[in-house]
This record gives sequence, structure tokens and C-alpha cells, in this order.
Amino acid sequence: MIKIYTDGAYHPVLSRGGWGAVIVEDGKKSVFSGTVEGETTSNRMEITAALEGILSTPSGAGVVVYTDSQYLFGCMSRGWKRKANLELWDKLDKAAGQRRVRWEWMGRNTDNPFHKEAHDMANNLVVQGGGKKPLKSGGKEAVSESSAEEKLTHIDEHGRPRMVDVLNKPDTHREAVARGLVMIKPSTLELIKKGDVPKGDVLAVAQMAGIMAAKQTPGLIPLCHPILIGNVKVDFDISEVDSSIEITATVKSLGKTGVEMEALTAVSVAALTIYDMCKAVDKGISIDKMRLIRKSGGKSGEINLE
Repeated sequence: MIKIYTDGAYHPVLSRGGWGAVIVEDGKKSVFSGTVEGETTSNRMEITAALEGILSTPSGAGVVVYTDSQYLFGCMSRGWKRKANLELWDKLDKAAGQRRVRWEWMGRNTDNPFHKEAHDMANNLVVQGGGKKPLKSGGKEAVSESSAEEKLTHIDEHGRPRMVDVLNKPDTHREAVARGLVMIKPSTLELIKKGDVPKGDVLAVAQMAGIMAAKQTPGLIPLCHPILIGNVKVDFDISEVDSSIEITATVKSLGKTGVEMEALTAVSVAALTIYDMCKAVDKGISIDKMRLIRKSGGKSGEINLE
């Protein structure tokens, strides 16, 4: 029996959808994922993940599809009425009709690693973008195996934490850019813009907090190296349309190891500072989409994630 774990996601601010499907058969797995640019819905991404997963299996095969989408599960197993995405439903019905498919509900809080992998793929693709791509061109790999690139550098051969030895690495110019989003009420945004928040100038304090946090990263993250930071820049982009503040942190150094963690720490603490300064007037503040978007320097060279 072939098992398929699926998930889909959509972000209206980024106007991008993502889906992921993990196919497990005889102890081997294949991974398929993709993105859709422009207007779509989470439901459409859920359907797409199931369709692509099923299409990757042979005609006539026995298949179990695990999903955390009540809409997908209800429409395929309980006869719920379909009001949209009719052309996609037709394709899914046809693909499922050519195989022996059973649908299983799986809650979002499950500990199943394959479902979590599908969930992470879908959500990461929404943030980072990228096209439809099968793992190793659709090839399969043993579930228990890891490639050399996937080995954790901060774990030794005994499974204990370790600090990576960077002594023999050459000094190179390093740069990392990270971003995060703070969602607030429109009224709170107006207070920030006017400087009327009771605790003071929110963005000025958050900017200083982010800069200071970048320099304190080795004291916060246990296995980070103390490095000589050349520059930290924290910027804010206010969106009245989305009632949000996007934080961008850029960190530069000349050294033996990268500054990704410093950039991410700067964004995180700047976001938390906005939260702290505004929580008295806005109980619904949320912090979202904390991620690295670009890094350069060292052996990896330049990597652009957006």
C-alpha cells in the first residue's frame, strides 16, 4: 500500500501558494512540491498536493492519502458539496478513479514526520517561492538515510552538541539579510506613526534593540561563534494596506563564519520589542514569516532565497 502525506498553504500578502506531497512505499519515500504565483487559495493547494501525489503512483495501485484538510477529506470521502475549483476536482476524481484510493484524516498536531515534512514544504515554498520539483528528479531514497549535505554540523558522532571548528577557514566578507513581519491593528499602526505609543518611539527603540541583539547572538544561541561584526542595519517597511511592519536586518562581517544567525536574531528581537512596546494597546499583535532571504561569503558563496 502506498501512503501519501499532503499539505497546501497560501499567503495573501505574498500572493503565493505552495503544496507538498510525501509518498512512502516499501520504506522508501519520494517528495514532490510546487508553488503557484498570484491569487489562489489554501483549498486549491490542498487539492493540488493530493492530485500530484496520486498522479505519481502507478495506475491501479492501492493508495492511502493522509490530509489535514477537512474540506478535501469531506469532499472525497463524505460527499461534501464542491463549490469551487471544479476543474481541479474533475482531475482528482479521474486520477483517484484509476487507483484504489482511501482517504484518511490526520490532525495538524500529529507527530507523523512525513506529514510534518509535507506541511513544512508547503509553508516554506510560500515564503521562499520555487517551481514544481520532485526530489532527485522523482527518484526515491531510503527514509532512514541522510545525504552528506543534510548532516547536522552541530552534532558529533555520539549525538552530542558541539561547536564547529572554523579555525582553518579563510576570512571572507560575509553578509546576511533576514526579514520578519509584525501584524498589528490599524489603530496601533497610527499610534506608532504619530509617536503616540505610551512607551515612546517604537521604531527607534526596536531598531536599537535589533542592532544590540545582533552583537549579543553568541550569548543567546549556545553554539554560535563570537564574531567581529562590521555593520548592522535594521530597517522598517510600514504597510497600511496590510496593517503590518516588515523588519529587514542586514549584517556584515569579515571572518571565518557566516552572520545568518546575527541577522535573524536582530529581526527577532526588533519584532519582540515592537510587541513589548505596543502590547498595552494591542492584545492581538502577531509575529510571522521570520526567515533568511540572502547570504553571501564563505564556501557556499551567494545564496538568494527570495
